[in-house]
Amino acid sequence: MRVECAAVLFDLDGVLVDSTAYIERQWSDWATSKGLDPELFLRVCHGRRAVETIRLAAPHLDAEAEVARFRDQPVDSVALTPLPGARELLAALAGGRWAIVTSGARQFALARLAAAGLPSPPVLVSAEDVRRGKPSPEGYLRAAELVGVPPDDCLVFEDAPPGVAAARAAGARVIGVATTHPPEALGEAHAVVSSLADVHVVSSGAGPLALRVLPLPVIPA
Repeated sequence: MRVECAAVLFDLDGVLVDSTAYIERQWSDWATSKGLDPELFLRVCHGRRAVETIRLAAPHLDAEAEVARFRDQPVDSVALTPLPGARELLAALAGGRWAIVTSGARQFALARLAAAGLPSPPVLVSAEDVRRGKPSPEGYLRAAELVGVPPDDCLVFEDAPPGVAAARAAGARVIGVATTHPPEALGEAHAVVSSLADVHVVSSGAGPLALRVLPLPVIPA
């Protein structure tokens, strides 16, 4: 299908960067160090800021204090890889109208992009730039404002249900990317692709961006 928009907004982890296993290992190690069941955190961590993950999975902890300790830690020098199609799609969008909206902290987001060999975005909205994380639409509304495009003229790529819900609540069109969750878990998206390798820019001139999207078949309810 052909989709026209004025700007493209990406989630980071699980959409552009193959960091799912790395993030899950971090949460598992941290939970174990606290004497907590890692599974409680792995069920809810994808697509959410760390502070909201802790509030959901361990409400007895001071989430703000725990996250402050995370940000005091040095950035890991870990090797990460871009997900299929990410490098090519970003290269086709070079020169402007795209942004990243991530639930991660800015320093870690930039480090993951660098570790995967991907460019820094013209606009980056990170965990510390919003008062409420996904599924709140605040991050996507902020990115649309910074890019200078109405939210309903943005196309969002998301891999997690909280992110899909956030994009929908912002009024954007959203394509689910089935890298972290199965397609049926992304049912609120307007369409679902297996990866960004199924997305191609066909026009990126002065007018609207035009993308060709090859969605997965619709799964019956």
